[in-house]
Amino acid sequence: MAKHSTVGSLIPVQKRWSLMILLCIALSTAVAFFIGASFNSCNSVEYSDNHNFNAPIHSFQGGTAVAKEENSLNFMKSKFVLMVSHELSLSGGPLLLMELAFLLRAVGTRVVWITNQKPAESDEVIFSLEQRMTDRGVEIMSAKGQETVDAALKADMVILNTAVAGKWLDAVLQENVPRVLPKVLWWIHEMRGHYFKLEYVKHLPFVAGAMIDSQTTADYWKNRTHERLGIKMPETYVVHLGNSKELMEVAEDSVARRVLREHIRESLGVRKDDLLFAIINSVSRGKGQDLFLKGFYEALQLSKERKLKVPPMHAVVVGSDMGAQTKFETELRNFVADKKIQENVHFVNKTLNVAPYLASIDFLVQNSQARGECFGRITIEAMAFQLPVLGTAAGGTTEIVVNGTTGWLHPAGKEGVTPLAENIIRLATNVEIRRTMGTKGYYRVKEMFLEHHMSHRISLVLKEVLQKAKRSIH
Repeated sequence: MAKHSTVGSLIPVQKRWSLMILLCIALSTAVAFFIGASFNSCNSVEYSDNHNFNAPIHSFQGGTAVAKEENSLNFMKSKFVLMVSHELSLSGGPLLLMELAFLLRAVGTRVVWITNQKPAESDEVIFSLEQRMTDRGVEIMSAKGQETVDAALKADMVILNTAVAGKWLDAVLQENVPRVLPKVLWWIHEMRGHYFKLEYVKHLPFVAGAMIDSQTTADYWKNRTHERLGIKMPETYVVHLGNSKELMEVAEDSVARRVLREHIRESLGVRKDDLLFAIINSVSRGKGQDLFLKGFYEALQLSKERKLKVPPMHAVVVGSDMGAQTKFETELRNFVADKKIQENVHFVNKTLNVAPYLASIDFLVQNSQARGECFGRITIEAMAFQLPVLGTAAGGTTEIVVNGTTGWLHPAGKEGVTPLAENIIRLATNVEIRRTMGTKGYYRVKEMFLEHHMSHRISLVLKEVLQKAKRSIH
């Protein structure tokens, strides 16, 4: 069987303390790879809608000039924001909303959090995440009841997170829905067709605005809601995400990166000069781990056929779930066994703490399929670590990766397997290209995808939503 690894290997005592400190820093990058994303080069311009069935789409994307010293969210001090998440889990949507909650708490906003769907039995993940929020001053409130209705009515703004959260409006607010809609900001991350249900989004045309993580996804929602549901989108804002300060601290600390790289590679059983191609996502067919492994296997065969002199190559699949042993993951492991590449493929359990793996690998593969991902936070995180990115030309990845400059894009689907294999070979055989791509990717992150960029972009949206909410009262 392919190797399965955790970060539990024994290491020298003198190294262990420094490593633990670094891991603690890295753990605070709580916006994990599960955000489920992928991604035209972005300009901070207004996108004019060419169809009359929707409101304009405004692009608050990369390149917005803002001083680091300023906190663009200061105007939210003493405001009251109610956040409604459809669930609380280690997936991208809830974690991203949590990050916004912490940014708002840092400027003195009162933030109340509601999780619409919770399991009946106690859940360790939910308990841990709620504890983390309460430690940062976020109030946890029940999804139902008069207290919840009163909070929605009193709040300056209500942020609904993901399309599915729309079910909460009628179920809880009932006759009060029309009073709350004018101050609702609906943050949408989904790109899958099954989310386009009228029961989820029937109130979407009447909210103050929709915030979406990429232009590609915003265009998809605009067209899909009109064609499939016969409803129009509200005023829509495209807001690209940014890397947390904590992750950037690790990415820019050469000592931290070296220690993490040595430790993770030791735990995987690979040497310091081996080449590691990693896919970091929850393991599922939509994320394309199967096609990645096929492309990697083809690259190994090409290397042998062409008698290339390259260091040993390894594929690392981060996001495994040994406890679940899904049918899809079994397929992946069977493929590895059938092709006899167990020594070259490593499965790693899902984790929030992606920084150690980003420090240890040489390339990121973002292989999400079909329409791709809404954005793909892991892509900008990898670029912060100066890693070239091999991504599918779908979804938000095209707004992050500059093809031929910070990485290479390949088609989604089976037709992308051979191009991916060729791109793996191109990077494996050319040290200068991978260094140049990594450096350019890092500077692209510094220019467009930092926390203060994201805060500024979100602040522009929140100001407009607050103004609309005030006008609706008068």
